[in-house]
Amino acid sequence: MNVSLSAWLLTVAGLCVLVAADFFVGRKPHDVSIREAGVWTAVWVVLACLFGVGLFVAGGGGPAGEFFAGYVTEKSLSVDNLFVFVLIMAKFAVPSQYQQRVLMVGVLMALVLRAAFIAAGAAIISAFSWVFYLFGAFLIWTAWKLIQDARGGGHDEEYEENRLLKSVERRFGVADRYHGTRLWVEENGRRVMTPMLVVMLAIGFTDILFALDSIPAIYGLTQDPYIVFTANAFALMGLRQLYFLIGGLLKRLVHLSYGLSVILGFIGVKLVLHALHESGVHVPEIGIPFSLGFIVLVLAITTATSLWASRRERA
Repeated sequence: MNVSLSAWLLTVAGLCVLVAADFFVGRKPHDVSIREAGVWTAVWVVLACLFGVGLFVAGGGGPAGEFFAGYVTEKSLSVDNLFVFVLIMAKFAVPSQYQQRVLMVGVLMALVLRAAFIAAGAAIISAFSWVFYLFGAFLIWTAWKLIQDARGGGHDEEYEENRLLKSVERRFGVADRYHGTRLWVEENGRRVMTPMLVVMLAIGFTDILFALDSIPAIYGLTQDPYIVFTANAFALMGLRQLYFLIGGLLKRLVHLSYGLSVILGFIGVKLVLHALHESGVHVPEIGIPFSLGFIVLVLAITTATSLWASRRERA
């Protein structure tokens, strides 16, 4: 798509308004009910669908199909990332009424980080076409790692702080308890971080790792930076509500990692085929309609088999 600067600015401004509205609604710490989470999850999904319809009207079926394929893929990867968010919340014993604030700031950090990754990815792709080989190989390797982690019960492990987060904690110090939603407090004449800030940083640092597979994955479906950015934005902006809506359901999605490994492997192969085509090799390319149908089918089968396996285990 040939997106003008004014369209970019309007899109970013519109997303900022939506983020501000989301922040206003959740400004007071409280326990999020299933009803509240369900309503707002539906709102974000409807907004994403309306944006996709707008792309269809403005640019035709191609851009709209790429957006929906990217949105579904990023949303699916986000659901898998919720497993790690649950572990982080448990690790830092975040009170339930503060969890929505942690996720809200975490999502904002993720949006900024994703924008930087998307810009870097677009620049690299425009300069080096061979990077598609690298992206494809990385996604296939990631798919294999997902299978290995699923077999080893990776989601059952405890979250471990990385070296960067530990060094930040040592440098600034951490308070021994939560102080509401405050991020900094005075202790013994020294300004230190609260556990609230630490857990926000943990989610932000973790999202950097998530972006390493999600950004190449969506670039395997579209090379349009505008679609890549908006699909990521809409997938992330409903993540906070989705956390509370399906928090209890996450443990029942026992086959999700297998489904995501199939999807990432499929996109990896698609990227390699595209790279070969760009290099002048006559190979078949996988179209967006087939990609979207394949992704939706894999997710549907994965969800159905997960729920069946969970029901059978409980029985």
